[in-house]
Amino acid sequence: MLSEQELQRYQRQMMMFDKEGQEQLKTSRVFIAGGGGLGCPIALYLAVAGVGCIDIADRDVVERTNLNRQVLHWEKDIGKPKVLSIEEKIREINPDINVIGRHVTITAENVLELVKDADIIVDALDNFSARYLLNRAALQTGIPLVHGGIRGFDGQVLTVIPGKTACLNCVFPHAAPEEVFPVIGVTPGIIGILQANEVLKCLLRMGEPLEGRLLVWDGLNAKMDTFTVKRRNNCEACGDITPS
Repeated sequence: MLSEQELQRYQRQMMMFDKEGQEQLKTSRVFIAGGGGLGCPIALYLAVAGVGCIDIADRDVVERTNLNRQVLHWEKDIGKPKVLSIEEKIREINPDINVIGRHVTITAENVLELVKDADIIVDALDNFSARYLLNRAALQTGIPLVHGGIRGFDGQVLTVIPGKTACLNCVFPHAAPEEVFPVIGVTPGIIGILQANEVLKCLLRMGEPLEGRLLVWDGLNAKMDTFTVKRRNNCEACGDITPS
């Protein structure tokens, strides 16, 4: 399944998980919700790792205020749909993979259709109303969800395994207010790379994903901690799902 070009490209990582692991990545499909500060590094590092299909959805166009942190969007891309900007860069970075850009708003009506073919869903959004839609879609389809969130120098990562771990609503039962929040560019870079790392571990079945653990990053003090999180029996999203 791997061409000679791909065997050369992935030589160093196949030292860890062999050709079979690389073929597993090539046959995988990841849905990324959001093409901004988190979505850019996630898409970038999944692409260079050789994930075969990167499916990304975002409704916005590139603005100059995005350029301090959204590293796949450049000055020349201002006014362009973010998914088109990302699609163009990823195709240049790795022509051996497929990238699908969807210039859409994620809604209750289309979320299941958007995620249905994915092996993993990635939350790279900046608002909880859409995050809760992704969470419910993950629970309904049984597809794992990797959540990431940022603010200022701080961020968090959580991996949700439907029917097994705490879901997003268990951990965050009340949505944070929607606002334009401060952020420094390195924060989504760090959190996005951690999310990409979670995706690769899940696809390759290596290591210990953040299942039932919330990772919290304190950038100003360079501290990273994890906290155990458990399912809530009265969770409005997953409380009626039988544990697997």
